[in-house]
Amino acid sequence: MTTPIVSIRNLKVAFAGGAVRAVDGVDLDLGRGEAVALIGESGSGKSVTLRSLMRLNPERRTRVEGSITVDGRDVLAMSARELADFRGAVVSMIFQEPLLALDPVYTVGQQIVEAIRRHERVSRAAARERALDLFRRVRIPSPERRLDAYPHELSGGMRQRAMIALALACRPKLLLADEPTTALDATVQIQILLLLRELQRDLGLSIIFVTHDIGAAVEVADRILVMYAGRIVEEGTARDLIRAPRHPYTIGLLKSRAHGALAKGARLEAIPGAPPDLANLPPGCSFAPRCPLAIEPCRADRPPLVAVKESQRARCIRTEAAATLAPQLEPTG
Repeated sequence: MTTPIVSIRNLKVAFAGGAVRAVDGVDLDLGRGEAVALIGESGSGKSVTLRSLMRLNPERRTRVEGSITVDGRDVLAMSARELADFRGAVVSMIFQEPLLALDPVYTVGQQIVEAIRRHERVSRAAARERALDLFRRVRIPSPERRLDAYPHELSGGMRQRAMIALALACRPKLLLADEPTTALDATVQIQILLLLRELQRDLGLSIIFVTHDIGAAVEVADRILVMYAGRIVEEGTARDLIRAPRHPYTIGLLKSRAHGALAKGARLEAIPGAPPDLANLPPGCSFAPRCPLAIEPCRADRPPLVAVKESQRARCIRTEAAATLAPQLEPTG
């Protein structure tokens, strides 16, 4: 087996002096050229995990334990200068809202040119030519004209494509995507998802994709990791998690969206209750207070991740009972 480009071991991230445990013991390996999705409700720890890979969480207010290795480098041991060289050139991020991520007083072309020249010794003309080529690659129409546009002059879909071009400007090995389609309409969402998948295959990128939409995860990812209350509660290939989910939370996510097993006119099945307070997690399984299968042992001990098949694991002691609740779905990709 080749060395993974990302290796995270027992990652714990806490805020408010350690009281709020946003990430609580995450292990993750990402192979070179592989796409992995982190899914779950808001507050499950997805974005905090993602931002930890670039150390973007506020340093003074964040307590981090465990290890993060990216392309053989210890991220948590990097100096400020090493981080500046690392961000953009080795790992890059597509943010959820490009209008906030892009600088409003510079054209998108100027921002891409600046990023390229920060990491590589090339002329301004050569950097602009690469930016133009990136705009063509992400299928921005009239790329010459839009390269000189300001962020507010572009539509939401075009801004997100420009954000993707900026993220790819310095040829990173790892691309992080933090809910990049949330603010877009359905038609543009699928275009961006297909574009990301195409770029990943063409450029050999490794991708970690964060989303709350399991349908979007299936379109992009080879593997899916389901997070709840800062922990991974189920992981497996996209096909396995769609066809045979074994954790009640994964099943709840699947049932809460429209699917082929849902009768016409029937109401979607929402997961009851709300995610737990991360500063006051319940003992045992964090999902137990909302779980239809919970029994007393679930509330007593924290369940480990157990193998349900060679490529799938679930943090649940009732995986066999959970299998009977799963909707009958087929993967779309």
